[in-house]
Amino acid sequence: MQTKKRPTALAVPARSNADTAARPGAPAPARPSRLNDAAAFLRAFVARPTEVASVVPSSVRLEQRILRLADLRAARCVVELGPGTGGTTRALLAALPPQARLLAIELNAELAQRLQARVRDPRLIVHHGSALALAEILAQWRLPAPDAVVSGIPFSVLPTAVAQGIGAAIRDHLAPGGRFVAYQFRDHVAGYLSPLMGAPRREWEWFNMPPVRIFRWVKTLSPDSGDTGRRRH
Repeated sequence: MQTKKRPTALAVPARSNADTAARPGAPAPARPSRLNDAAAFLRAFVARPTEVASVVPSSVRLEQRILRLADLRAARCVVELGPGTGGTTRALLAALPPQARLLAIELNAELAQRLQARVRDPRLIVHHGSALALAEILAQWRLPAPDAVVSGIPFSVLPTAVAQGIGAAIRDHLAPGGRFVAYQFRDHVAGYLSPLMGAPRREWEWFNMPPVRIFRWVKTLSPDSGDTGRRRH
């Protein structure tokens, strides 16, 4: 369960593989493994099912669909909520421009530590904390309004107040024209975000186990308030 608390940084941005290899005697970073990721994901789900969206990580097909909907070609800052074992994190980093930053916010301490140890990229910041504190976390790391927010956190199991708070934080801090992409097994996220950002674009990824829904919002400025998201695909 997500609870609001003072944000705490897990670590400074991770060094790249080249930097790590250059230090004499430094251990080599662990190689990513889909099998190992699945085992870690299952352990985390069993230990804290309300913090982990599924018993298995995302498929490659789902990751590619997320990248297309998030449209990261010109992104400067991207936020990932609930990165889990890092499959989607690696896909996001592969698609990001060289000078972009990726802030991965993970509530589960074991998964956050594992991600920090296994994904070595100077553009990545791993933050152990709650998505409710998005504003404070962005300020702490001196990051601009994100051009995209990608979320795998399970809105269907969150308390209503927490889900609404996370939705409002995304709406308030997403850059104008920014994309919010959520991949979920149920459609609760649309109930929370639609009143804030309008009706989403909806897609299914059938080549995932189990099949998953993907929702996409684009934030635009309302002429009257200058702060309300409206539908745009």
